[in-house]
Amino acid sequence: MKRYGEHRFPGKLFVVEGIDGSGKSTQLSLLHQWLRAEGYGTVFSEWNSSPLVRDTTRRGKKKKMLTPATFCLIHSTDFADRMEHNIIPLLKAGAVVLCDRYIYTAFARDVVRGMDPKWVRELYAFAVKPTVAFYFRVPLAVAMNRLLNGRSGFKFYEAGMDLDLSGDPAESFEIFQGRILEEYEKMVPEFDLTVVDATRPIEEQQAQMRQLVKAKLAQAKRLRVAP
Repeated sequence: MKRYGEHRFPGKLFVVEGIDGSGKSTQLSLLHQWLRAEGYGTVFSEWNSSPLVRDTTRRGKKKKMLTPATFCLIHSTDFADRMEHNIIPLLKAGAVVLCDRYIYTAFARDVVRGMDPKWVRELYAFAVKPTVAFYFRVPLAVAMNRLLNGRSGFKFYEAGMDLDLSGDPAESFEIFQGRILEEYEKMVPEFDLTVVDATRPIEEQQAQMRQLVKAKLAQAKRLRVAP
């Protein structure tokens, strides 16, 4: 099976993954602020943010028209557009690129929606391997507690309501996220994801990220000045 590979661009790519409520977005935001304060040219990229398919995705969700295959193909189109026009050019320019979710999100969600794991991985074979892919591991109960305390409800697709898991959005969301969690755990050894214990204090998680990111950036500098 064709697999993504190490890129040879001067820039660095750091991504965060995890189920909803894992705190990954908060940690990436803190890392972003720290890198900018350290003087690095840093750019932030989010999942499902390409203007090419944003309106189509929004309309499909609103009308509840998206099948698992359509969902998968729309997200891969979004990712391909961002990869070609945003991520790769920035890496070539030597920037530090931070991604809130990467291909592993598709590998988890699309497979839970019934898509073939091998087919989904082949679909994203064009993606470059991140410098570090952080996976924020959190028990489902902890993530659910965080989410229920911070929001008033769950949207149709984010709760996996299209899979007929439950008529109750909160219960459907919990079942859906539990299955996604299982897929993430399978990917840890497969893709050598860097696990962060998302139950630890925010400061400790951030310290772990900064230590590893700083080491990778220092390594890049040494390589650039080497004769």
